[in-house]
Amino acid sequence: MNLKQIMKRFFFLLSIFSISTITGYGQRQNIFDYSEPKDYEIGGVTVSGAEFSDDNAIISIAGLKVGSTIRIPGGDIPKAIKALWKLRLFTDVQVTKTKTVGDVIFLDISVQERSRLIGHSFKNTKKTYHDDLNERVNNHLLKGGIVTENVKVNAAEEIKEYFVEKGYLDVDVDVIEIPDSNRVNAVRLVFDINRNERIRIKDISFTDITVKERKLRNLLKNTRRKRRIFASSKLIKEDYEEDKKALITYYNNIGFRDAKIVNDSVWRDEDGHLMLELNMNEGNRYYFRDIEFKGNSIYASEDLHKVLGIGKGDVYNQELLDTRLSFSQDGRDVSSLYLDNGYLFFRADPIETAVDNDSIDLEIRIYEGPQATIDKVTINGNDRTHEHVIRRELRTLPGQKFSRSDIIRSQREIISLNYFNPETLGINTPVNPQRGTVDIEYTVEEKPSDQLELSAGWGGNRGLIGTLGVSFNNFSLRNISKRETWNPLPQGDGQRLSIRAQTNGRFYQSYNASFTEPWLGGRKPNSFTVAGFYNRFNYFSGKLKILQGSVSLGTRIKWPDDNFVSSTALNIQTLDLEDWNFGAAFRTDEGDVVQTGHFNNFSIKQTIARATVSDPIFPTSGSSFTLSLQLTPPYSAFQKNFEADPNPAERFRWLEYHKWRFDAQWYTQLFDKFVLKADAKLGVLGFYNRDIGTSPFERFQLGGDGLNNQQFGFAGVDIISMRGYEINEIENNTNSASGNTATPIFDKFTLELRYPISTNPNSTIYLHTFVQGGNTWRGLRDFNPFDIRRSAGAGLRVFLPMFGVLGFDWGMGFDKQVPDNPKIGDYSTFNIVLGFEPE
Repeated sequence: MNLKQIMKRFFFLLSIFSISTITGYGQRQNIFDYSEPKDYEIGGVTVSGAEFSDDNAIISIAGLKVGSTIRIPGGDIPKAIKALWKLRLFTDVQVTKTKTVGDVIFLDISVQERSRLIGHSFKNTKKTYHDDLNERVNNHLLKGGIVTENVKVNAAEEIKEYFVEKGYLDVDVDVIEIPDSNRVNAVRLVFDINRNERIRIKDISFTDITVKERKLRNLLKNTRRKRRIFASSKLIKEDYEEDKKALITYYNNIGFRDAKIVNDSVWRDEDGHLMLELNMNEGNRYYFRDIEFKGNSIYASEDLHKVLGIGKGDVYNQELLDTRLSFSQDGRDVSSLYLDNGYLFFRADPIETAVDNDSIDLEIRIYEGPQATIDKVTINGNDRTHEHVIRRELRTLPGQKFSRSDIIRSQREIISLNYFNPETLGINTPVNPQRGTVDIEYTVEEKPSDQLELSAGWGGNRGLIGTLGVSFNNFSLRNISKRETWNPLPQGDGQRLSIRAQTNGRFYQSYNASFTEPWLGGRKPNSFTVAGFYNRFNYFSGKLKILQGSVSLGTRIKWPDDNFVSSTALNIQTLDLEDWNFGAAFRTDEGDVVQTGHFNNFSIKQTIARATVSDPIFPTSGSSFTLSLQLTPPYSAFQKNFEADPNPAERFRWLEYHKWRFDAQWYTQLFDKFVLKADAKLGVLGFYNRDIGTSPFERFQLGGDGLNNQQFGFAGVDIISMRGYEINEIENNTNSASGNTATPIFDKFTLELRYPISTNPNSTIYLHTFVQGGNTWRGLRDFNPFDIRRSAGAGLRVFLPMFGVLGFDWGMGFDKQVPDNPKIGDYSTFNIVLGFEPE
């Protein structure tokens, strides 16, 4: 065989290889002459069949450039087809010759594109699931994107995973492609979902245990067997693994520190329900024996043992040990002693020195280190509130020794301003060990704090009642002349400005305004408040006018601790009555109705309050106590041979009384998110001169919703809500001659269990149930704190920064006077809450 024959055979085999390669992709026809290899110059390249893809991009990826030389047969054409095929955009690719002019060849790249997605839908599933499902599959389905098998499989798996998490372990998903008749190469995907029956956990059992099985089941918070109607019962792998970790943590905390799950089994019974079995190896139970401190010089070992609170013979509890050494929520830990005294570099390392049978000896090695000094204190994120408003609340000042309790207190004070989102409040403490200093960085996020009240209601025979009120809780008086600071009014200095008007034009008008400067003078937390209101009532022939102005000065006091605030207010009020006998009639102790007269009410009110609540909107811990005493001058004591005028209008022209109020609230987090609030209120109105008696004004009225916005006859009295009872359903509030009246003594006690739905500061929502008891009395001789009217019920609260508190309460009174054959409505009341939380 000569050289020419060898070359012919070589090129023949090469052409067969090229054809087979191209045919292997299934994308071109043999239109070239392979009998003689030849080099061509590419004179032009066109693209056909591309509806969505860019022609120039296809030519570029194929690598067939105009002016370049290719050999046919050769590797250039198969290489171009392979490059386009790898894109996975096409179901068919062909490269064909359109013409040749001498040694110049013109090519056409013919493609058939994959289908494009124009949308998707779900079949055989509730619309309530659609939003969640869309969120799941949208990561895989791009409108206008290419539909491949991978895309369909991944989307279907997301849908299956979603329903498996809801307990539908046997869910099936079929993906159907429906071509669009109006568009070329476009399809819509329909996910046909068959959830099948929800698979529940029938039973969870444990083997080789000494702990009660019921206790262990309760530790599996997210993996529960089906026992109650509304109880969740489903198996989710991630949650199940977390529950198993919680199981081991519990064992470790009761002394079984070697406990482990040997194996666990999951199977389906004959009915298809899930069965779980966990085989445990508890190991031995261990106890603390000897605990020694080493390296401590600042505090004696005896003092550290008292704080640690772990004695010889106590069950070994690693979690308790770690908590008592560092960061206990109640502040009872060794690290608090050191960190509150500046020892930021403090470290306590517990070392096991001996394990003897079931007893463990510990040596706690203390590294005290030097005291750290605060260097820089920075505040970030306050784009509306001026920095000095935040900085004056901080207990962490440059140059002071570091103190963890000061940081916690500063955090609480910032939250109490109610200008910032408590969930995003950040505190960072970068340390410089070489200099022995620490910087403190506070990061805040502003939230809306102003409130708008705009409402209208029907007041029965009093007609339509309109209310307009605004409260600017971060006002700035000094910037009122700077137009650029108005948004809508100047803000950022932490002052409070409130203006409110309510009227129906004919019967009732009320106007009030107040201004508070929380830091009078700017150097000390001395608050200054000036306020005033004017109320006017016209009811048939009766009239009532009340005009009041007040000035108060408050300050923080450091004894018994610095959580106390003292406030002193001077109040000047006049009341004018003309044939007034409406609503809560003003009555004397003798039962006489005060209908006409001019009355002067000048008083000084002293208030002592202490507050440690964790959050002003939804507290989870802390308490609040308020004790107030309001006094008028004892005018009768200044007159010799004083004789009380039998005419009430003259006897009470200058009101004299002493009025006591005590309010207390406690908050504690019970479990999970549930918060228990305990509330106690007590009010007593006393007199100086028995001949004059108790003032008909400044009394208390218990019952109803506590909203005096539309209960106009109640001016001059303190309105206290009592869920489950209307005002006239509490005996001492009523009088056969004049209807509702007010009393000089009341008490009220409440237990409220709260559960938050949302703690977002822009929309705080929580549910609550309550039990409540309270009553009123007409004199100290009748007072019996155990003689209360009981109620229970439930409600909802929504706090919106712009509108305040909205919500409702449904309460059932157990001690009502009801008719024969009573209905449920005879025992219950429904109250609406608008704008603020009633007392």
